Amino acid sequence: MGQPVRDYLLTLCVTAAVTYLLTGPVRKFAIAVGAMPAIRARDVHREPTPRLGGIAMFGGLCAGLIVADHLYNLDGVFQLSNEPRALLSGAALIWLIGVLDDKFEIDALIKLGGQMIAAAVMVIQGLTILWLPIPGIGTVALTQWQGTLLTVALVVITINAVNFVDGLDGLAAGMVCIAAAASFLYTYRLWYGHMIEAAAPATLFTAILMGMCLGFLPHNMHPARIFMGDSGSMLIGLVLAAGAISVTGQVDPDAMKLFAGSEREATHAMLPVFIPLLLPLTIIAIPAADLVLAIVRRTWNGQSPFAADRGHLHHRLLEIGHSHSRAVLIMYFWSALIAFGTVGYSVHSASLWIVLVIVGLSAVGLILLLMPRFTPRAPRWAERFVPPRYRRRNRRGGEPAAALSAAHEAQQESREAPMDQDVDDPHGRAPVVVGVSGVNGATAIGPHSRFPNRHKADSTR
Repeated sequence: MGQPVRDYLLTLCVTAAVTYLLTGPVRKFAIAVGAMPAIRARDVHREPTPRLGGIAMFGGLCAGLIVADHLYNLDGVFQLSNEPRALLSGAALIWLIGVLDDKFEIDALIKLGGQMIAAAVMVIQGLTILWLPIPGIGTVALTQWQGTLLTVALVVITINAVNFVDGLDGLAAGMVCIAAAASFLYTYRLWYGHMIEAAAPATLFTAILMGMCLGFLPHNMHPARIFMGDSGSMLIGLVLAAGAISVTGQVDPDAMKLFAGSEREATHAMLPVFIPLLLPLTIIAIPAADLVLAIVRRTWNGQSPFAADRGHLHHRLLEIGHSHSRAVLIMYFWSALIAFGTVGYSVHSASLWIVLVIVGLSAVGLILLLMPRFTPRAPRWAERFVPPRYRRRNRRGGEPAAALSAAHEAQQESREAPMDQDVDDPHGRAPVVVGVSGVNGATAIGPHSRFPNRHKADSTR
């Protein structure tokens, strides 16, 4: 078990390192080409921030695949399966569409068509759903058209679910990383624990996806210095869907030899196991719910389902009083609870304690959700490892942490005040245009005379 895990960890670390190192130059490139639009009414951030973070994430994806191809325990995935090449082809296409959208803001229908074409490219190269386990019936083989339609639908839904939730700094990357970690634990169990080779590509895809998100998060946490843009959100959504598709319908329930009896009985008993693989929306249920609610809300208001607004779940968390960081952490909590709870239940569906733990953690999550003004305090021994607002007193022994926390919350509220007012309203927030100096990187295209000391300017980032 140790050697394959080390290979996956090496692939993950290389992917994360390449993504992290590329993000800085990509940020400067995005500023140079003007890929940082002015603030819109629905945006939460207050200053123009460069996009195109997906370029660095795509570089990490390529680096991870190259490294895995040269590792002893992982090169068999490339020799026995064409799925890594299919993933790279579909990812390159969706990434290119995302880059064009980050720069020129192409039409939503064109993006939807590009997503379907990217999914079709993967299907043509063999990354598709072949059959489905249906309870009470058994394994049902799909025709070529059925498998293609189901695969394309799954890819498009997952891409847009991730894209819809990409509204706060670090939110989409963190939630997808949590979902990928849960998928990795499950697919690795299938591949190594039960020696099912069909699960090996999915295990590799989820490891690389974790590396892409972890490498990008340090640059994207609040306040973000760069956004992943559609080039990143659509890319990680496609990789997440590909990890589920590569194993769904290709694992025989009897191959795991966990259940005796007929194939129908085995399929019925194995249904909890196939849920997180058959529908990746079960491990990204938060963005999926946000996607469905957004479509219903916009259609009810007579708008296009693709029209942007400020009614997403993360926007509502800010409106009830949560700070930016707390809203992101709450979304992380619920994503982890759903993802790991589903995986845990799929492994031991007869264990009552798993259900009890999920219920207990759900109660904790509701309490945190209803207490937006509560600021936790870290133990004294851990104060040096947490941000100042969570410390009881500052390092100089001066003002209590409550005063620092109150000042910090006031600053957060001023930075994250809802922007429902019209941008032209003299009583609302004045629109910010490209070229205004600020924390998130707009200083790079402002007048250099504002910063006679270059080192001092960089220290504010």
